[in-house]
Amino acid sequence: MKKIYYYVVLIFVVFIALLAVIYNRYNKEDNQKKITVAEVTHSVFYAPFYASLHNGYFEEEGLDVDVILTSGADKVASAVLSGDAQIGLSGLEATLYVYENNAKDYLVSFSSLTKRDGQFLFGDCALKDNFTVEDLKGKSVLAGRKGGMPSMVFEYALYKNNVNKGEVMVDNSVDFASLSGAYIGGQGDFVNLFEPTAFMLEKQGYGCTLASLGLMSGEVPYTVFHTKKSFLDNNKETIKAFTKAIQKGLTFVKNSSNEEIANVIKSEFPDIKIEDLVEVVSRYKNADSWWEKTYISEEAYNNLLDLMEYNEALTKRLPFNTLVDNSFNG
Repeated sequence: MKKIYYYVVLIFVVFIALLAVIYNRYNKEDNQKKITVAEVTHSVFYAPFYASLHNGYFEEEGLDVDVILTSGADKVASAVLSGDAQIGLSGLEATLYVYENNAKDYLVSFSSLTKRDGQFLFGDCALKDNFTVEDLKGKSVLAGRKGGMPSMVFEYALYKNNVNKGEVMVDNSVDFASLSGAYIGGQGDFVNLFEPTAFMLEKQGYGCTLASLGLMSGEVPYTVFHTKKSFLDNNKETIKAFTKAIQKGLTFVKNSSNEEIANVIKSEFPDIKIEDLVEVVSRYKNADSWWEKTYISEEAYNNLLDLMEYNEALTKRLPFNTLVDNSFNG
């Protein structure tokens, strides 16, 4: 009789424990703030963001984050302005364009992610071991649409490496998402590509990765998180929690091996073999792609304005303290 009583009590205790676990799980999910992030492209370049997603850093901060792919910085800005997404991940230039167009509820950047261009110049493998910028003179380079950050950074990289405008034929006829297809189809002598696209084309025998455009062009707040001014003002704790989670992701990639990073983000790139993903991660690490802190510096911001002015993309220099809010950075 005692044994029967013991088993009944044990089953009851286990049952209550399971109910508690289920209740806590669903109660925690209900209490999490739901956030949609519109990302401008899907790339290993954003590894710290994906690390925050898959290491549970957002959950630790009470956030349930959903990500939608919205190709083009202008489309990311539109998604945030319309409310389809609460936060955008794109170049800071998108916030400048919105403000310059006199939007009342403009976009404010609050967290950095990448510190330089994530493109790699792709072309003839015969140039791989001894490529110089001089090899681009007189050649056609697919650089994306004019006015977009990829194209502007490329032209600025030429300038910083003493190549004059007109010495390289910059082809702006193909949008960002179609660059690899156009190059495979025979358009352009070179093309600027993000990873893992460049690596996959290299494996397929279409050419070789020749140089990091980020290292050629210098440090800028290349990719940032931004939101509407009204959302920021009314959801300060949410923005602070989001920024803390991104900081954890940046710290993780700084302190982790290429293999550790690749294993955390591999579900984002299911079509890439793990050994290939490790190589792509190493390329971005070697290119010094990520900030150590989420803080957006005024120096980097001014570098961006210099770059945009060189490309005649700004009519005036816009106020740093209006368009950037660093108050959420710990």
